[in-house]
Amino acid sequence: MEEDDEPVSPTGQYFSSSVLNVTVLVVFDSAVPVDDSHAVWALENIFLPLNPRFSSIMVGEEDGVQKWRKVEVKVEEHVKVPVFPQGLEKYDECLQEYITKLSVEPLPFSRPLWDINIIKYPTSTAAGNLLFRLHHALGDGFSLMAALFAYLKRADDPSLPLTFPSSDDDKKAEKRQRKRWSLFHDFLRFSSACVNTVGDFGWSLMKSTVLEDSVSSIRTGVAPFVESKPITLSYITFSLDDIKRIKEKVNVSVNDVLVGMIFHGLHLYMQEADPWSNNKSSPQVTALVLLNTRAITSYKSMEEMIKPNSKARWGNQFAFLHIPIPSFDNNEKKKNNNPFHFVLQAKKYIRAKRFSFGMHLTGALLEIIRMLKGPQAASSYTRKTLINSSLAISNIIGPMEQVQLHGHPISGFHFMMFGNPQSLTISILSYMGNVRVAFGAEKGFIDSQLLVSCMEKSFEMLYEATVVNKEDQAYRHELHAKQT
Repeated sequence: MEEDDEPVSPTGQYFSSSVLNVTVLVVFDSAVPVDDSHAVWALENIFLPLNPRFSSIMVGEEDGVQKWRKVEVKVEEHVKVPVFPQGLEKYDECLQEYITKLSVEPLPFSRPLWDINIIKYPTSTAAGNLLFRLHHALGDGFSLMAALFAYLKRADDPSLPLTFPSSDDDKKAEKRQRKRWSLFHDFLRFSSACVNTVGDFGWSLMKSTVLEDSVSSIRTGVAPFVESKPITLSYITFSLDDIKRIKEKVNVSVNDVLVGMIFHGLHLYMQEADPWSNNKSSPQVTALVLLNTRAITSYKSMEEMIKPNSKARWGNQFAFLHIPIPSFDNNEKKKNNNPFHFVLQAKKYIRAKRFSFGMHLTGALLEIIRMLKGPQAASSYTRKTLINSSLAISNIIGPMEQVQLHGHPISGFHFMMFGNPQSLTISILSYMGNVRVAFGAEKGFIDSQLLVSCMEKSFEMLYEATVVNKEDQAYRHELHAKQT
């Protein structure tokens, strides 16, 4: 071991083993044609200095603990500029095929674990694209996005800092509510957390070992090495203002609305993809919702994140929440096909999981497995947790202003994880007053177009039921009052 070597975090080792190798892809849509003439300079002088991990490789040691070792980076090896067939007006299909190819192409461990793919062809939504691939061993979504946001600049004025959506209103409401609680209520809350912890940790333990989700139209359950199957990447964009209108009407959080809408959309998809499901009992479907465990909600500077004792410390600081999708028997399906039900159930489950110490116990269990049996065993346990569930959902907040990437205004972007052993992964990212929900679906197994259509239908049903209908009712009452 060299003096400057630093150990890879336990979670970083879990996601970079022979049984689990996870990569994060970030797709930027450029509003102007992409010019790659200064790409190498920008990466060398702006991107690499952000964090030592971008200039390091993982090396193994005799004690089995992997280390980060600084190396000289040949940036040219990390920049790819693919060539597509000439003469096409739009290159959506070529871009999709290229991303599908990237989904099964691992990053080489012989050099730092990132690369950038520059797409110089127009699609129906962009004049060009920039695809960043970063290995999950480098950090979680919070860390990697913080680094990319430090790399990006505001399009209107690069000297101004980026701003992000705030949850101050929710925090103030919660703080006012806490002031009303007596010591007795605090005791009840703590008791409830203890009860939730027992049930949550026990169920999580079973889901990670012996209890599998049902075989369904979003989970094969029998296909080996599903993480090596090619992925199609699609997305849908919603207005953040529309989501907030639903949030206010239903009295839930933005996250509750999105997760509930996704659950309802999956319910619609499974009914459409498998028409015979109406004659069967509902399958057991569990989503793994990734939760940032840092004691902060906003991004910090790179200098702050790499400090050893920082609350915003760099790395993989997250936990899985097992959230079951509501299931019904044959008599209940039609009655409970209401999107309200899914949003309220999402709120109920997520709130119960947050008032629980189960995820911390799960993290401690992983560390015990690593200490007793090694990182490979802990990685296998993590893989089993993923493979026994039907899908994973990850949520990241993005800037409110339009950003530019070295002179390229970004009209939109989304991200996706590749290499996790599930047929479906869903990511959520807010940007410029919109929310983009992306779907990484196993090619040939999940119908991406139908899935997107069902999500659109779910959101329309939810918006119609909460905002439009209630506004119509209020208008009719107001009109009736004026007439009388």
